[in-house]
Amino acid sequence: MFDEIDKSISFDGRDIRLKVGLLAPQAGGAVLVQSEDTAVFVTATRASAREGIDFLPLLVDYEERLYAAGRIPGGFLRREGRPPEKATLVSRLIDRPLRPLFPGWLRDDIQVVATTMSMDERVPPDVLAVTGASIATLLAKIPFNGPMAAVRVGLIGDDFIINPTYKEIEEGDLDLVVAGSPEGVIMVEAGANQLPEQDMIEAIDFGYEAVRDLIQAQLDLIKELGIELVKEAEPEVDSTLEDFIGDRTTQAIKEILTHFEYTKGERDEKLEEVKAAVAAEIAEMPEDSPIRMAAEANPKALPTVFKSVTKKLMRKQIIEDGVRVDGRKLDEVRKISCRTGVLPSRVHGSALFQRELTQVLSVVTLGTPGDAQEMDDLHPDEEKRYMHHYNMPPYSVGETKPMRSPGRREIGHGALAERALVPVLPEKSDFPYVIRVVSEVLSSNGSTSMGSVCGSTLALMDAGVPISKPVSGAAMGLIKEGDEVRILTDIQGIEDFLGDMDFKVAGTDTGITALQMDMKITGLPVSVVADAINQARAARLHILEKMLAAIDKPRAELSPYAPRLLTIKIDPEFIGMVIGPGGKTIKGITEQTGAKVDIEDDGTVTISAIDGEKAKAARAIIEGMTRKLSAGDVYVGKVTRIIPIGAFVEFLPGKEGMIHISQLADYRVGKVEDEVAVGDEVIVKVREIDQRGRINLTRLGIHPDEATAAREAAAQ
Repeated sequence: MFDEIDKSISFDGRDIRLKVGLLAPQAGGAVLVQSEDTAVFVTATRASAREGIDFLPLLVDYEERLYAAGRIPGGFLRREGRPPEKATLVSRLIDRPLRPLFPGWLRDDIQVVATTMSMDERVPPDVLAVTGASIATLLAKIPFNGPMAAVRVGLIGDDFIINPTYKEIEEGDLDLVVAGSPEGVIMVEAGANQLPEQDMIEAIDFGYEAVRDLIQAQLDLIKELGIELVKEAEPEVDSTLEDFIGDRTTQAIKEILTHFEYTKGERDEKLEEVKAAVAAEIAEMPEDSPIRMAAEANPKALPTVFKSVTKKLMRKQIIEDGVRVDGRKLDEVRKISCRTGVLPSRVHGSALFQRELTQVLSVVTLGTPGDAQEMDDLHPDEEKRYMHHYNMPPYSVGETKPMRSPGRREIGHGALAERALVPVLPEKSDFPYVIRVVSEVLSSNGSTSMGSVCGSTLALMDAGVPISKPVSGAAMGLIKEGDEVRILTDIQGIEDFLGDMDFKVAGTDTGITALQMDMKITGLPVSVVADAINQARAARLHILEKMLAAIDKPRAELSPYAPRLLTIKIDPEFIGMVIGPGGKTIKGITEQTGAKVDIEDDGTVTISAIDGEKAKAARAIIEGMTRKLSAGDVYVGKVTRIIPIGAFVEFLPGKEGMIHISQLADYRVGKVEDEVAVGDEVIVKVREIDQRGRINLTRLGIHPDEATAAREAAAQ
């Protein structure tokens, strides 16, 4: 247990406070990170390695508690349930810069838990949680090549700001998260309003400077606590088996990797044959052979070493020869094909984007305002009107496994593609539809998330969504050996698997709309990140050219099966009347017309129906119900019922008034039925509206010109 310490660091007057030694004394390491009234509690705990584990079992969980915002959860149980999508994305945000900094040999179970315990409406908790994860890991004395920290960068006008508030993020043109280690940038994630490449590079550099201050603050903290950075040496292992496998496989693997005519399937098959041959040779050795004994003691040694040899040879080929396993140059994009209208028009828009073996089918559905997703989390956004969902079934990589609900990867890729398209979507006032895009990955060989961006752009244009500009995306990779660095354009699966970086860049021909960079090494200089961003622009423009050859602008007409929307504005004081007690009135309008009606708090009414005439009928009813009447207005109406003292007339949809028997004619009327019958069309004038809102009508004193105007208005 550490002594209690309260430390703070300031960025342009915005303080981040670090509290250690107060909470969770049995956790390996624990810190409360606070900015304004947002406080995130982060712990890191280490357990002994489990037998047979050949990877780092790191588990990162981000938890939101609704008490943080003074709210009680809904539902029967009144407690938090399945984490919202935003919590999953923050868990990934913490994991991505943290994971590469653990030594490659570490196999201990490590769990990092970040819990938002207090939150105001100004300070996002996610970057606080990322920095807190580094501090908790250091306090837990886990082997770690840190410290690591993260900041958010916003852009207001021409000025970058560190850790902007929610409002500043919404009003600005950039939402960038930069995470870094002492060696450089290790993770980048951004959404931007078509920001030029040079501006994005400057923003990353600006953010990394702040990251370095947070790293120094962590170094000062652990020094004050008397903690030394844990740099445990890699355990020594017997290299006999490793040397044997390397000797037997190196030449064969090299020949396969330089046979550029092989398809992915053929290359994988050849590599498996080499691995199987080595396994068979080991199996034929005497039982007391050191090599056979070592292989049987560790069944995972052969695939691990084989992967290591393949990785070394592939990287050497790129560094020394500038050639990739499929024969492409470092900056070359794979062959691209694009199609729109792939599915029948029952779906509202569809497109197929293919980059050699990577194939993505994107499908658009247009919905009504009531279809917007309600956001049940701590963050200010109450609903989402554009949703992008990403699915990658096992058959896309030729595998079989159970189909489950979307995992963290699927949620993350969907969110990235969604973020890339948001800046070019039409405003709600111009296009009130709720939009859902589903990207089905039908075949995968790298860069499926950017394939989803491209496919979504094509599908949106096919659906007739008036996007301001098309968006394309490319995934960049990197091979770093010592001081030698090579940036790869449009990486495929093996380059992602055996490389050092996966850097996804999406944008228009004007600028960047989304970024996501993940590293497998401990950091890169900003200059290398800048080179990758600039190289990605050429790839994006090349891909965009291929996309525009398939469809160069949004279609003028929506699918005949898409709902037709009509939008009107009513005085908010009439909302209750249109809805009616228990929703009775609005349900009646839907039953009568077949149209769906959505009403917002500001009085915006959206009416939807597949048949446009049904939408117009519902609009007429609502306009009639909410029209403010004045004495002297003249209308054409229809007699709906008769009582002894008068007749009721519906003169507007949903609006009814009564003509007293004395107002039916300019002479004495004995019986109402002598003048009018149910169903008769009559010209009426509003005589008065009494204090109870009842409308009294008359047939007297109507000028012929007023009657003519009323008939013309009714005919429209």
